[in-house]
Amino acid sequence: MRCFALAALFAAFVQSSAAHAAACNGRFDALGTARVLALDPHGVRVGMRSFPQTLPLGPKEVVLTFDDGPMPGPTDRVLAALAAQCVRATFFLIGRNAAAHPALVRRMVAEGHTIAHHSMTHPVSLARLRTAAAIADIERGIAAVERAAGVSVPFFRFPGFGQSPALLTHLERKGFAVFGADLWASDWLPMTPENELRVVMQRLNAAGRGILVLHDTRSQTARMVPALLKALKTGGWQIVHVVPTGRAP
Repeated sequence: MRCFALAALFAAFVQSSAAHAAACNGRFDALGTARVLALDPHGVRVGMRSFPQTLPLGPKEVVLTFDDGPMPGPTDRVLAALAAQCVRATFFLIGRNAAAHPALVRRMVAEGHTIAHHSMTHPVSLARLRTAAAIADIERGIAAVERAAGVSVPFFRFPGFGQSPALLTHLERKGFAVFGADLWASDWLPMTPENELRVVMQRLNAAGRGILVLHDTRSQTARMVPALLKALKTGGWQIVHVVPTGRAP
């Protein structure tokens, strides 16, 4: 039943890649953001690595998501690369990092990215904590990100995808969408930017579409992102930007 309910919760707002490219500082070769997907977050759980359904994406559509930031240096490089190609992404922020670097959070908001939540302290797994302690960490993280961003977005991703039924129920009662992932870069492992790009493109081509997880705190990923955006453009991939309903630009 959740799959049918999920389909009813989405509304797509489509804009052409050409229009985005034309608006990208006159760069007609920019990757751009192909469309905006407005999501009613209530009861939504997406990402095939954690749940039985994902976002309604077409062939060669990808949602770029970044975890664990912000961090001065790597996050700056990621934001610059995205801006150069007029690409918008979703950033799942750790509360203590957002509190430490609010200017970077405000930059994300100003540049049109979706600001989402990833707990306060990023424990190895919230599911291993007592439920009350896990909920407290979630709530502190949400509050810290909202203070830094000045906006509230009801999207959450569990650190390490460590969830529990009680925590899922808590977020559902709050009206939050829970994001898993369809594929990831494995960029928590040391590798060169070139090897990371090879891993990402192999997995994307095998999956055909999906929610991709990267980490904007990783220097290797920050160095890889410009090449990734170029490879996506060359390969005919389309970027989909996810926002809560009522927030479509």
